[in-house]
Amino acid sequence: MHWLADYWWVILLILVGMLINSVKALMKVDPKRYLDNKPELPPHRDNNDKWDNEDDWGKK
Repeated sequence: MHWLADYWWVILLILVGMLINSVKALMKVDPKRYLDNKPELPPHRDNNDKWDNEDDWGKK
């Protein structure tokens, strides 16, 4: 772990470079174009609507 104390600035430089590259990539995204070409989602299916049919509270 002695090398970490000596070369902490290299790790910091790598992290700053990753941050800058991610910001550059996000700046290239065009949200209006994405929203215009957004694929249609299938309708939502609720699979939990049938669990109420199995209640036995009133039956004894």
